[in-house]
Amino acid sequence: MGQTIIEKIVSRNVGHEVKPGDIVTVQVDRVMIHDIFIPFVAEKFEEMGFKKLWDPDKVVLIYDHLVPASQVDDTRHFRIGNEFVKKYGMKNVHRSDGICHQLMTEALYVKPGDIVFGTDSHTTTYGCVGAFSSGIGYTEMASILGTGTMWIKVPETIKIVIEGELPSNVTSKDVILRLIGDLRADGATYQALEFSGDTVENMSVASRMTMANMAIEAGAKCALFTPDEKTAEYCQIRLTEKERSLSGDEDASYVRTIRYHAEELVPVLACPSQVDNIHPVSEYEGISIDQVFIGSCTNGRLEDLQNAAAILKGKKVAPFVKLIVTPASRKIYQQALSDGTLAVLAGAGAIITHPGCGLCCGRAGGILSDGERVVATNNRNFLGRMGTSKVEIFLASPATAAACAAAGKIVVPD
Repeated sequence: MGQTIIEKIVSRNVGHEVKPGDIVTVQVDRVMIHDIFIPFVAEKFEEMGFKKLWDPDKVVLIYDHLVPASQVDDTRHFRIGNEFVKKYGMKNVHRSDGICHQLMTEALYVKPGDIVFGTDSHTTTYGCVGAFSSGIGYTEMASILGTGTMWIKVPETIKIVIEGELPSNVTSKDVILRLIGDLRADGATYQALEFSGDTVENMSVASRMTMANMAIEAGAKCALFTPDEKTAEYCQIRLTEKERSLSGDEDASYVRTIRYHAEELVPVLACPSQVDNIHPVSEYEGISIDQVFIGSCTNGRLEDLQNAAAILKGKKVAPFVKLIVTPASRKIYQQALSDGTLAVLAGAGAIITHPGCGLCCGRAGGILSDGERVVATNNRNFLGRMGTSKVEIFLASPATAAACAAAGKIVVPD
């Protein structure tokens, strides 16, 4: 019997063949802790009696949710984080360099076949390069910091096959939103999503990141893409035979297979207030908006900003509408500055902020009030996520978001 990608990764890690449902202990290749969780991880780590990290070089601490600080207590997280870094000899620390999920691959901490855990549910992002990555709580993270190991149950796999050429106004964000709408929010609970098909092969690593990032919104344990030459270039490696073989075998067992014809896909929205409440943008055309947000670990990459700039070039943000643009990392900020992307966005009237989580997690940078409506490119539209519980959040692609910013209402992007 053949194997799925997740079964191959786990089998190689533990040294014997595994099947879905097996409970095994894996050797962890890398972990990520962000600023929100570091006080709880540090407290639990010392409560467990550990005296040193299992491998300081494999631990990454990223300050991204709380920078710049918007509440007095935020500085407590920075202080505790800095004390932990000094005490245990950590070197991989990023203070306001960008969003954790962008940095983990961009800074080359993750490579194909790795097993990675992070204190954030969207750690599934790293499947874009063929790594098994998943979010965990602070107790589990403290345990890994002391032992370098973690128990998992090998998940079943849902195979997603996408064939054909996407329409010019449809992006990977539309694809993953459509899938979440079809699966529903619990349709892939503790299962792996394995993406394949020529549409996926033609996607950039950045586009794959968007899809892997949002896999958790269907309950998935992880999302996986087969490493290819784009992966190798992005990770700055030469793929080994083992890494190239991280694809689902033809005779592998899948719990379900879902197929899409790319040409049939259209721009969509996740409508208030659930991520699986998916509708074509055309069904909501004409509804007025107050704000647009382009950024987050889902869609703050260079190609996202470039797509938005292409639509806004020569245009202005509609009167009484705010457009907030947040690059996912300092590197992306600099690239978008160098190629003129930020100049176009600023010229259109965008507010360009420091790289970080900002508005996505509702901490800073444009939270909304009762009765306001926002079109955003991030990954969740729950009540109270970006302001009060009476804010309406529509999730969309950067192209759709930019078109809405110029129109001052929901429109289908050209």
